[in-house]
Amino acid sequence: QVQLVDSGGGLVQAGGSLRLSCAASGRTFSDYAMAWFRQAPGKEREFVAAISSSGGMVSSVSSVQGRFTISRDNAKNTVYLQMNSLKPEDTAVYYCAASRRFGVRGSEGYNFWGQGTQVTVSS
Repeated sequence: QVQLVDSGGGLVQAGGSLRLSCAASGRTFSDYAMAWFRQAPGKEREFVAAISSSGGMVSSVSSVQGRFTISRDNAKNTVYLQMNSLKPEDTAVYYCAASRRFGVRGSEGYNFWGQGTQVTVSS
């Protein structure tokens, strides 16, 4: 089992920044690829970004490229999502997730999930 705790969400004006964190415990964190998903009200959960177990490879959706950066610190068992130039359409609950495979964009490919953290971007 891997336990994940998301934090760092909040209310921010458009153009602002937030950094989300996801702290992991349980099995070896460095064995897992990590990802961030988000779910807006009335919409399906969608993939945002992923990072390989070593941190050497990243992937993200086009709508956040150039604005969001995923990173990890295996010594701290933590994955981050730095979000800059936030837009109202980024408003959602953000979830981190863990998988044995890197680059999976479907939520069914992830075994463990954080509880979610709310990000609200005002216009």
